[in-house]
Amino acid sequence: MEAGRADHGDRNSYIVGFALSVALTIAAFWAAMRPGMPRVGVIAVVLVLAAAQVLVHLAYFLHMSLRRDNRWNLVSFVFTVLILALIVGGSVWIMANMVATLSPSPSIDMGL
Repeated sequence: MEAGRADHGDRNSYIVGFALSVALTIAAFWAAMRPGMPRVGVIAVVLVLAAAQVLVHLAYFLHMSLRRDNRWNLVSFVFTVLILALIVGGSVWIMANMVATLSPSPSIDMGL
């Protein structure tokens, strides 16, 4: 392996990552399509499998780890996630506040 490509995985790690991704995707579809499973259970299972899928992608395809030499990549990724969470959370908060503030009250006669 070349010195410049030391951070990248080999073919076997990509195959393992792909197999785990496919297995997690199939498990999520199975949970969603299974009859008789409560809706809350399906949502919980899919969210857990989605989090596992993100971790698989980070580890096997983006090669992010907790190693000392990879620390700045991890810090920048965490900062990016934080900023995105603030933007999305703030937008949802503003839209919910607008709905609560601008929606007509049921006690007001609309004259219809």
